[in-house]
Amino acid sequence: MRVSRLVLSDVAASDILEQADWYAAHVGSTLAERWDKAITSALLRVIRNPAAGSPCRFRSPELDDVRRIAIRGFPKHLLFYRFCKQEVLVLRIVHGARDLERLL
Repeated sequence: MRVSRLVLSDVAASDILEQADWYAAHVGSTLAERWDKAITSALLRVIRNPAAGSPCRFRSPELDDVRRIAIRGFPKHLLFYRFCKQEVLVLRIVHGARDLERLL
């Protein structure tokens, strides 16, 4: 199933930009550019095949339909999203060691 619309939540957009800025400031522009390419690739994977992500198992019933994929090259970073009909909504892109349910 291919979707026609990709929507980034405001916090997901901030997640992407803040991580790129951190890499640029602390590690260098090469890693920041690699991050940007990895995020673009992950978003394309999700929009091409939204069912590919693993379903998440959280306590909160409001999060029953949330899925996740790892960011290639940044395996500890996860992209969390929902999809229905023709839309994918990206909720967050965060490091997997954080309190994920609270962040979502």
